[in-house]
Parts: sequence; C-alpha cells; structure tokens
Amino acid sequence: MTEGLVHPAPDTAAFPEFPRAPAPAPAPVLAEGPRTTLHALRHADGPAFVARVRESRALHHPWLSMPHDANAFAAYADRLGEPARAGFLLRTRADGALAGFVNINNIVHGAFRCGALGYGAFAGAEGRGHMTEGLGLLVRYAFTALGLHRLEINVQPENTASCALARRLGFRHEGYSPDFLYIDGAWRGHERFALTSEMVAPDA
Repeated sequence: MTEGLVHPAPDTAAFPEFPRAPAPAPAPVLAEGPRTTLHALRHADGPAFVARVRESRALHHPWLSMPHDANAFAAYADRLGEPARAGFLLRTRADGALAGFVNINNIVHGAFRCGALGYGAFAGAEGRGHMTEGLGLLVRYAFTALGLHRLEINVQPENTASCALARRLGFRHEGYSPDFLYIDGAWRGHERFALTSEMVAPDA
C-alpha cells in the first residue's frame, strides 16, 4: 500500500452515514484477469467502500488514511473526479467483492504523460494475488485507454509489502528521496519506482 496523511482512527458512530438503499450493481468492467476485475470508482460505491475501509483499519495503519464516513467518501470521490486524478476499484471475479483500490494522482498530459499510483488492499484480500493482478490491469489500462507513458510509485522503505509489489510488477527502482512527503506529523523519505510503456511486454 502506498501512503497518505494518517490520522487517529475515528469513532465512526459519530460520523454521517449513507442513506439506506439497495446496493448498486458494479460499474462496467474496464479490464479483467483470471481472478480480478478493474472498475471505475463512482459515488454510488460509497457504502460498500466505507464498510471495507472500516474493516481494514488495522491493515491500512500506518500507511493509509481512507474515507470513513459518507461525507469523507463524497469528498474523496469528488477529488478523484478532477482532471488530474482517476479512481478505480478492484473486485474479485468470483463474487464481485471489493478487493482493493487504485488511484492515479498528479496526472500530467502533454509531453510528460505521467501519473503517480496510490493503492491498497482491503482486509481478507491481501496476500492473495488480487493486488498484483489488479495493478497489472490498471497499468495496461493507463498505458492504452488513458494514453499515459509513465507511472510512478513512491513508498516509505518500511512498507516492504508495497515495495515488493512495485518490483513484482516490473517497476524500476529510481532512487530514494529523503523528506519526500509530510505524513503523520513528519517528513518521510520514500523509495521511488517508475514504469514506462516500453517496459511492458506487448502481450502482457
């Protein structure tokens, strides 16, 4: 998982909840592998997404701070609808359950055509290959449908699982940047990984 600004886990009983409504059908499949499917994130995904976030607090701490109520999810989905961002969900192909999420941040087009990935698994889906397969789907989607040329991953070195995932997907280690991002009250150094479209096999 890649990092975000971390806050203490909230008491969700005090936060706004979603109106009761039938669960919506998943968004159309953008790409699929043997066990995982890739979907665009929608506002309608909020109740299921927040429920999985609450189930995954222990897994996400201290690397991620995720939306934990209706208002926080609405703001999160709004941000991911901006031109320089894109949000995606990973689902298990067998039953459609939410397995994880992937966001592309800081998207720049023109001569650069680059974006930075943020991602995480949900509890119960970690260690089962869904993130490896799902991120692979996202990489190919970004290099084709979105027209990007370069994707970056920045990870704190202590987050060994996320560093291993970047390497497993073929991302090149480009160095270490001290004091790279302000996270949980301090400037944290990050390992920097990148992948360009030329590094992905045509039949991958």
